[in-house]
Amino acid sequence: MNAAQKLSLSALALGAIAASCASPLPPKIELEPERPNFLVIVADDQRFDTMSYIPRTQERIFNQGVTFDNAYVTTARCSPSRASILTGMYAHNHNVRLNSDPFDQETIVQNLDEAGYYTGLVGKYVNTYPASPEDPPLPEFDYWIGMTSGPDSAAYYDPTLNVNGTATPHTGYQTDILRDYAVEFIDQASQQDAPFFLMFTPYAPHLPARPAPGDDQLYPGLPPHERPNFNPADMSGKPQWMQELPFLAPDQIESINRDRKHQLQTLNALDIAVETLLDELEAQGELDNTVIFYISDNGLFLGEQRLPIGKIYAYEESARVPFAVRYPPLVAEPRREETVVANIDIAPTIYDLAGLPPPDFVDGGSLRPFLQNDPNPEWRDYTLIEGWPTNVAYVGSSPPFQTIRAGQYEYTETEGDLSELYDLAADPYQLQNQIASPDYTAVLQQFQAYLADARETIPGP
Repeated sequence: MNAAQKLSLSALALGAIAASCASPLPPKIELEPERPNFLVIVADDQRFDTMSYIPRTQERIFNQGVTFDNAYVTTARCSPSRASILTGMYAHNHNVRLNSDPFDQETIVQNLDEAGYYTGLVGKYVNTYPASPEDPPLPEFDYWIGMTSGPDSAAYYDPTLNVNGTATPHTGYQTDILRDYAVEFIDQASQQDAPFFLMFTPYAPHLPARPAPGDDQLYPGLPPHERPNFNPADMSGKPQWMQELPFLAPDQIESINRDRKHQLQTLNALDIAVETLLDELEAQGELDNTVIFYISDNGLFLGEQRLPIGKIYAYEESARVPFAVRYPPLVAEPRREETVVANIDIAPTIYDLAGLPPPDFVDGGSLRPFLQNDPNPEWRDYTLIEGWPTNVAYVGSSPPFQTIRAGQYEYTETEGDLSELYDLAADPYQLQNQIASPDYTAVLQQFQAYLADARETIPGP
């Protein structure tokens, strides 16, 4: 049965007409009913410190599941991070290091599809695919609402989307349109003799951010963005390329505050969309049988460390993200977890809960022990964060780096430049590099050993 035979678009799809996929789908395997559904929600460039602006999501997912307070993306860039979510692999293994790199690696979706899951994508996949609205759906997806990447093609208003094989113009606000397609997927999935997997990945709050109609009036008294590490006077202890960064100019600061406000305003429509999806799951009797992940693909600098709008680096504003998992059958009561986890842990968790063996290439681990509140969970010693920054005019020449994040510490080696060690418990804004402090000698040696261990798994050039 092909995708067009399975789908019947409703008025929620705003009149778009589905078309057949290029090739027929393989027959589905009926699974045991206790296998859960999966809903993976990925925001785009949402910082870890913005959850108060999506209170519905906070209440319905974070406050009813496990909130991971120390969650990171292993490469703080859109496409590498999404590839890590889909595979459970570090970027040095799946080879999507830049947004321009092609993605051709076995994914969790392919394996769930082969195991009989009803699969869907609504929104952004990776930056290189689909490259245009004419690019066909990937064959492992039964339902495909594909959005191209970039500020022009991924328009907040009146987007052209690939609707199950057909490039279809739409009128309206992108987040709302994608929300309605996701509701339709859930409705159709509830009619299948199989569990489902859905990735819901709208563009919000990615810049240039354009709020939904009326939301541009939100937060009229929003104070200026003034974290302690915003445009700091003292950059000693930072790598040389960062010490050479100029102070942010008044017009840059004005732009940062304007962009930040617009981003926060776009989160309101996303928040409403998440609540709508959960309401639909509840109406279909599927809410508590659905493992719901909420994460962002990376954070965003807003003037911290003198870095204007941008990402890529290992500092908290860029690599730390909001992350929670809701699944009542395992999470007896809501709680917060301090262990360092990452986006590479989503795929192995799905394999585990779906009863599927993870591929040998998976780098992450299943979060099941934390969901079950295991008092002695087996977990890795550290998480690797890595980046291959490109030369961008406003940040100068920034070399590749590798970071070890574990416990309360973060250790970074920048190629050809000064290394950094931060005690995040004492210095959450990463202002005091402890690399030369005798008080941290033992910590430094341990983290250097962690990085040496990590490098043994990294393929050579």
